[in-house]
Amino acid sequence: MKTAFSSADILLPRKEIDMTKWAVVACDQFTSELEYWEETIRTVGDAPSTLKIILPEVFLEHDDVERRLNRIEENMEQYVTDGYFVEYKDAMIYVERTDSSGRIRAGLIGKLDLEQYDYRKGSKSQVRATEATIVGRIPPRMRVRKKASMELPHIMVLIDDEDKIVIKPLQRRTDRMELLYDFPLMQGGGRVKGYLLGKEEMEQVEDALYQLSDVDRFNKKHGTNEECALLYAMGDGNHSLATAKEYYEYLKAANPDMDFTNHPARYALVEIVNLHSTALEFEAINRIITETDENHLMREMTTKLGLSTKGEGQEVTIIHDQLEEHLYITRPTSNLATGSIQNFLDDYLSRNPGRIDYIHGADTIKHLAEKPKSLGIILPDLRKDELFPTVILDGALPRKTFSMGHARDKRYYLECRKIK
Repeated sequence: MKTAFSSADILLPRKEIDMTKWAVVACDQFTSELEYWEETIRTVGDAPSTLKIILPEVFLEHDDVERRLNRIEENMEQYVTDGYFVEYKDAMIYVERTDSSGRIRAGLIGKLDLEQYDYRKGSKSQVRATEATIVGRIPPRMRVRKKASMELPHIMVLIDDEDKIVIKPLQRRTDRMELLYDFPLMQGGGRVKGYLLGKEEMEQVEDALYQLSDVDRFNKKHGTNEECALLYAMGDGNHSLATAKEYYEYLKAANPDMDFTNHPARYALVEIVNLHSTALEFEAINRIITETDENHLMREMTTKLGLSTKGEGQEVTIIHDQLEEHLYITRPTSNLATGSIQNFLDDYLSRNPGRIDYIHGADTIKHLAEKPKSLGIILPDLRKDELFPTVILDGALPRKTFSMGHARDKRYYLECRKIK
């Protein structure tokens, strides 16, 4: 029996292509560090690369964004026409990603059925968002996807597999599977290996996922009474999957007489990862506010949230005016510190000057907060056991609550799939 996840027709670069130059980190990383992307451009040079068929978000507000979007479409067509790809039909790929610390994160590449996905808060679908979707981030991605002939994901989806019956068994069968790639990732991103599953391995994966989707098991575990188990929860790439969904719905609305049962746009290529992997760590996504009166912001935040150096409450670290303070929120507006902070910032920035960015890593926040008219907020990490219950009961976490690992350990673009 199949769930929302299944095999896909996967495109990989030909063997002679330099894979280290081909694979680049997710477009929503290093958004405040242009120098990272400038170094990536220098590293890639004239070589074929996913850099040339994605739009790093650091360039979203540059004057040449339209030229970049047009070049993406042209490069995709050129890569297909020039025969850069080998297509693996009806395939799943087992991935072992060695991160910058040397730990190995195992995953599985396939496609998700967008008919079984709803990113709205309170969704009861089999595939759900874990945190609020920022609708404003979808249009620029839609502009890319509408013109694109293929997709390439940095989407990572979590499964709650405590007994490790889905992905773990594949680790013991790599000697039976074809090695598709094994290479170092650029700019300290670690290393990645990919193995092609055989028919027997794919059947075992599908059977194990079906076991996890059992509604009675799900309701007993979580003390709920839902009609559909939450089997796939978004980890990374929430807005990319939401864009795929919006594009699919757009196509259906524009072509009411067309049969979309097997249309490639009905699906999105993803990597599923076990929430209980020892190599998977949740880290807070911190906030940096720039182009603002940091002292006025600090005074109002102290008043509204009851910030105190003593007592109990939601703990945060705030960096401003060359000071680093460990404070407690004594007047929370959410169950999580991230929610209380985000609720305040949404209100404050609607009335006052300032720009907000979401940053992985405390050291980066400290560096950025040294600049004039800036204030940094370091938030506590989310516990793994809080994720699925919160999504089930509350619908979604506050947006940008958590990240899975450091920026360099994020998923790199590598595999592709035709969507037209």
